[in-house]
Amino acid sequence: MNQEGIWLSILDYANVKKTSISTIRRSIKSGHVKYKEENGKYFIWTKEIVVEKVELSQKLELEFLKRRNRELEEEVNDLKMLLNVYESGIQKNSLPPLPEIEQ
Repeated sequence: MNQEGIWLSILDYANVKKTSISTIRRSIKSGHVKYKEENGKYFIWTKEIVVEKVELSQKLELEFLKRRNRELEEEVNDLKMLLNVYESGIQKNSLPPLPEIEQ
C-alpha cells in the first residue's frame, strides 16, 4: 500500500463498489482491473478509495463486532438455559450443588 492506492480483497472491493463478487471475478478474468494473487487469494488495486480506506476499515470492524456480538449473545442465552436446567435440578435434589469457587 502507498499514498496513491490500496490493495483490497475481492470481498472488500465488492463491498466498496457495491457489486457482486462474481462481477469482480469476471473483471479479473477479463483484465479490466489490476490485481495480484497471493497464496491463492486475489487482491485488486484501486486508487478511488484511498480517502475512504479509514471508513472501509471501520465498516469492516463494525461488521466483525456485530457478528462477534451475535455469537456472544447466543452463548449467553445457552448458558442461561443450562443454568436454569441445573437450578431446577437442584430444587428437585436430583443434581449435586455446584462446588465453591476459590479466590
